Amino acid sequence: MDTKESIRGRRSVRRYTGEPVTRETVEQIVALAAYAPSWKNTQVARYNVVTDRSVIEKIANEAVLGFAHNAAILQSCSVLVVQSVNVKRSGYERDGSFSTSKGTHWESFDAGIAAQTFCLAAHDCGVGTCILGVFDEQKVAEAIALPSTQTVSALITMGYPAENPAAPARKSVGELIRWIG
Repeated sequence: MDTKESIRGRRSVRRYTGEPVTRETVEQIVALAAYAPSWKNTQVARYNVVTDRSVIEKIANEAVLGFAHNAAILQSCSVLVVQSVNVKRSGYERDGSFSTSKGTHWESFDAGIAAQTFCLAAHDCGVGTCILGVFDEQKVAEAIALPSTQTVSALITMGYPAENPAAPARKSVGELIRWIG
C-alpha cells in the first residue's frame, strides 16, 4: 500500500471481528510508529498495550465519562492501546524552561503525530483503529498503573475491522488553504 492509498483509506473503525491481534503485529505497528517525528527527537510517546479483558471492561465501564458510544467501541476491540507521553520533555529545554510560548502544548502535538503514525501503520497491517478522546485520564492511569512520569494522551482501540466505513465528506482544498505572497 502506498502512502496516498494509506492516507485516503484509513478510517476510524468502531466495530471489530473479535479476532485477536497478535503480539508480533502490535510490535510491528509500534516499531513503525517509532518513526513519528517529535520535538527535538524526544520520542515521548509510549504505548501501553492492554489485552486483559477485565482492564478493558473497567475502562469502558468506569472511565469514559458516561459516553456510551466509546464504551461500546472499547468492548468490541481486541486490543486497547493507552497512549501516554513522558511529561516535561517535549517543548522543554534541558534546564526545564520552555523553548516557545506553546508551553506543554508540544506534548499533545507529539502525541497526535505519534497516534496518527500508529494508526496508519496499523491500517497498513490490516488492523483497524479508533482514537478515543473522551475519557477520565486519572481513572485510565489508575486502571493500567501508569507511572507518574507519564500522562495519558489517548485511547486507541484496535482489532480486525467488522465494518468498512465510507469516507466522510472532506473540505475542498480552497477551504483549507490560504496563500500568502
